[in-house]
Amino acid sequence: MAEKSSDIIKFLFNMKVVATINHNIDKDTAEYIVKEFGHHPILEEKPSIEKNKSNEKIKGEVKTRPPVVTIMGHVDHGKTSLLDSLRDSNVVSGEHGGITQHIGAYQVQTDNKKLITFIDTPGHAAFTEMRARGSKITDIVVLVVAADDGIKPQTVEAIKHAKAANVPIIVAINKCDLPEKNISKIKNEMMQHELIAEDLSGDTLFVEVSAIKKINLDKLKESILLQSEILDLKASYSDKAKGVVIESKIDKGKGPVSTILISNGKLKRGDYFICGDTWGKIRAMINYEGKIVDEALPSMPVEILGMNSSAYAGAEFIVTEDEDEAKKLAEFRKNSSSKNKTLVKDKTTLFEDKKDKEELNIIIKSDVQGSSEALKMAITKIEHKEVEAKIILSDIGMINETDVSLAKASSAVLIGFNVKPNREAKKLAEEQKVDIKYFNIIYEALDYVEKSLSGLLEPDIKETVLGSAEIQKIFKVSTAGKIAGSKVISGEIKSKSKARIIRDGVVVYSGEILSIFREKNQVKEVGTGLECGISIKDFIDFKEKDVIESYLAEEVQRTI
Repeated sequence: MAEKSSDIIKFLFNMKVVATINHNIDKDTAEYIVKEFGHHPILEEKPSIEKNKSNEKIKGEVKTRPPVVTIMGHVDHGKTSLLDSLRDSNVVSGEHGGITQHIGAYQVQTDNKKLITFIDTPGHAAFTEMRARGSKITDIVVLVVAADDGIKPQTVEAIKHAKAANVPIIVAINKCDLPEKNISKIKNEMMQHELIAEDLSGDTLFVEVSAIKKINLDKLKESILLQSEILDLKASYSDKAKGVVIESKIDKGKGPVSTILISNGKLKRGDYFICGDTWGKIRAMINYEGKIVDEALPSMPVEILGMNSSAYAGAEFIVTEDEDEAKKLAEFRKNSSSKNKTLVKDKTTLFEDKKDKEELNIIIKSDVQGSSEALKMAITKIEHKEVEAKIILSDIGMINETDVSLAKASSAVLIGFNVKPNREAKKLAEEQKVDIKYFNIIYEALDYVEKSLSGLLEPDIKETVLGSAEIQKIFKVSTAGKIAGSKVISGEIKSKSKARIIRDGVVVYSGEILSIFREKNQVKEVGTGLECGISIKDFIDFKEKDVIESYLAEEVQRTI
């Protein structure tokens, strides 16, 4: 605009916006300034992939696609066991502590050769984010409730997610082979959440299953197919592919790897794509069975290789015409996402009186995006008015030297979740004396963070008053200075205990009892009613009628 930067800064300051020449400002403010200075703002045209979203029609060869089913429910109600039975494999034994910590995606074939895609979401409370994402890419939610346990907080949470995503729910009552099952109680409880069973004249499908005994699994598949027929799910089998990232990780040999669920179109090897703010070319695709495939069709989960950097879970995956378009869009998205982190703040918040909290710096390295995100979410929820956890880095992949150096420089706690350091990082950590903590269960990682935060809290001082003595007369002793000749009026006075001198109800000195003499003999303690001579460390300014109070003080470590 050929205007002086100082004029603009001054103008912003008058608008109660504190900014320097290096700050970014948001679009509306910039437009307002340009107009105020008598210029005409020209807004930049955005290369948008979203343009064609409004008139988005399914083109090409349109067919019915398999339903995408998310299995949700409370922790330990048997979601993964149910999936294992459906696809005859065993995932639970491979999960730490029997808790699913990743989103897994599998396809199951029914007897009449129809496919169903299942997404297994973790049940632990900290994985709310991942579960919310699980329900957004879903056609049907299967809510697993244990017949012997009933409705739990996370069951209710799963119902809320499914309703927010406007997705039909099928309730699978698991563990129905147990003698302590109570199915009518569950059906009645479900009515509070507007899920009414068909036998109670409602429209929600309830299926009683047993994952271990494999009871009624076919009935569950039938219910899913029945529900998907009502939804009439269609997708193009020939258009350019679109999808969503379910999970992403950095593999030691393969580099950034993401699990994509195709929502429309056909994904072929060699396609260029954009995903979040990264791009790449499909070098290989691996299906849920671990086999390399050349193409992926709608509702099919595939692991793709060929990304330039790891995409965040939940990112949109879109195939582009060619490499140039992919690069251009990725570059634009990168720029716009950094611009969104506008640095300018309102003046009132900038100079707000912030109470200094003790901070615990944390670096998290995890095997997959979902876990690092879930840990991050759970840690930021730990609140205390004196201490706070500050996550300075949350990333995926092995722990490397950079992480160790950063932990050393910022005195951070380095947490490895399902990952180990490489050789160089391990060596550097030993040299720099950086402690790396390894976890594979989220509860344990959170407990460790809470304990570390508790260590930052100032300990409470617990006082126990032992007794008090009144000074009757003051003696001068050549070797020890002044001695207070006192009479114990309550409790007992102990040598080497803490002491305070109280004069007219005011504490004039706090220190320690050096020694107690009784009839020229040094003693350890003196009881009520007896007279003694007391000397106090670094204090001689005694006055008659002063009270000496003897007490013990111990530190009590607080916890969050």
